[in-house]
Amino acid sequence: MKRSTRIITTAFAGLLALGTFTTGQARQFRSADVQPPDYPTVKAVQYMSDELSKATDGKYTIKVFPNSQLGSEKDTIEQVKLGALDFIRVNAGTLNTICPAMMVPVLPFLFHDKAQMRTVLDGPIGDQILADCDAHGLVGLAFYDSGSRSFYTTKPVRKMEDLKGMKIRVQQSDIWVAMMKALGANATPMPTGEVFTGLKTGLIDGAENNWPSYYNFHHYELAKYYSLSEHSMAPDVLLMSKRVYDSFTPEEQALVRKLAKQSVGYMRQLWDAMETTSQDKVKQSGVEVITLDKAPFEAAMQPIYDQFVTDPALKDMITKIKATK
Repeated sequence: MKRSTRIITTAFAGLLALGTFTTGQARQFRSADVQPPDYPTVKAVQYMSDELSKATDGKYTIKVFPNSQLGSEKDTIEQVKLGALDFIRVNAGTLNTICPAMMVPVLPFLFHDKAQMRTVLDGPIGDQILADCDAHGLVGLAFYDSGSRSFYTTKPVRKMEDLKGMKIRVQQSDIWVAMMKALGANATPMPTGEVFTGLKTGLIDGAENNWPSYYNFHHYELAKYYSLSEHSMAPDVLLMSKRVYDSFTPEEQALVRKLAKQSVGYMRQLWDAMETTSQDKVKQSGVEVITLDKAPFEAAMQPIYDQFVTDPALKDMITKIKATK
């Protein structure tokens, strides 16, 4: 290789290492989230935007639209698939009918604890699950924490039998509907933004979600009982439109993937703090926190595994996850 060619190649490699791109038109991408502006996932994508702007000398930024401004999670998924929206943050539970592997981290009582969940999703298994969305118009970039999901209701749930006949809001996902049926409850799928009104009008008797969502959406004001089933650690997912992603150069694609992964650590710092704060504030409000015997709940979930996990590859993935320390 000639010396001049070697210098140019070395300089280009240096630019790639810095993630600096200065050619082409400036563009502000749009990202949707159903959560409020101060929620960790919203702030994490804003953090990613700041880093993307620095790395591209202001060429690319991301504007986040929180509070369901661009529609429900289900609506925005369709927009991203069409390329009408660039990024979204949704819960994995809304994706299991689109990306088959995405049902795995949603499954009840899959993870032992938060540490194991993070180890799995940060590793090769997590990357394999994210990659499953590529064939469906979506590019899975990273997993964000979404905590443990438990039941909160307008009347106390102290044992599994108490759920019988109760109308429980779930995400718009067939796996969540089946889970409620297995527990004897009547699943009521609806967008996050409609839950408060549903509780207020009696359309639903309760819902299931993490501490920050229970607090931030003010559901604790109406559903005064929080029963610690901790039945799922279904993560949130940051996705990009494949149509938009494919318009990027390979170097830009690598930069977006790198910064998305980088935003996970920032999100988790915010998440851990918010989870503690939300829990404290909910308890101070007078909500009764109920400790449950989880064994009957977990035993009732075996039909869910039998119904939804029929692919040998996904069964093998679950075995590997459960064996992860």
